[in-house]
Amino acid sequence: MSDRVLVSLRGEVLDPDAPLLRADDLGVVRGDGVFETLLVRGGRPMQTAAHLERMQQSAAMLDLAVPSAKDWLAAIDVAATQWGDTAEGAMRLVCTRGPESGGDPTAFVSVSGISDRVHEARTEGVTAITLTRGFSVDLAAAAPWQLLGAKTLSYATNMAALRYAEERGAREVVFVSSEGFVLEGPRSTVVVSRDGVLTTPPPAQGILPGTTQRALFALAARRRVRCEYAAMRPADLITADGVWLVSSVTLAARVHTLDGLVLPEVADGAAFSALVDDAIEQGEQLRTS
Repeated sequence: MSDRVLVSLRGEVLDPDAPLLRADDLGVVRGDGVFETLLVRGGRPMQTAAHLERMQQSAAMLDLAVPSAKDWLAAIDVAATQWGDTAEGAMRLVCTRGPESGGDPTAFVSVSGISDRVHEARTEGVTAITLTRGFSVDLAAAAPWQLLGAKTLSYATNMAALRYAEERGAREVVFVSSEGFVLEGPRSTVVVSRDGVLTTPPPAQGILPGTTQRALFALAARRRVRCEYAAMRPADLITADGVWLVSSVTLAARVHTLDGLVLPEVADGAAFSALVDDAIEQGEQLRTS
């Protein structure tokens, strides 16, 4: 097992310490590109089909040509093999528009270890604060060039929000719209449990469709758990039976404190985390069967 892996879309194993991008690559100078991050567990990348589908959707919004799913899958398999099966990893699929002077897109796959932050969020939960995102839930439809709902390399706003939260003693953020509707986290989807029903904000509000959330809802529905997409406000989080931030690597992080208010203990917290684990495992089995 390597502690870091880097693979080209030609399937070449590259030195992760060697230069890869040109200085004028538009992914660097403009943030012009798309990416996906997925979990590697037991030597297997999780939810590859869902992540590649979402990457294609994001790329279409940017009018960006990305390599074929076949090329991505070949590079993913090489990277997963190089990483090994002894530890979980975070795999990134990255595609930029390429050099400013013209040429093919720049694309690669990398794998690195899971951070302590992720392990802590899984086991201990997180403190979060709500922050306004500064736009209406109608903006995505009115201004598609804003690229709301696309997973682009332009992540500076999300990272700034997380730093703002850290300075105030919180580890995570829940964005809200200008009308006060719950949107998403900078790197996660909000899922709420109330009276046995799982609820998440609708993607039409201008949020990124969550691969883990969709896998969760698919498995929950098969197990006869009611799931719904509905607009929510912060008060709905405070009065819920449980609030989680779900994502492809952290999986399920329970929000135990929101805006300084300690939320009640969740009776079925372990069951929810297990459901998310089962969802990504079964989703991958369905893809490969």
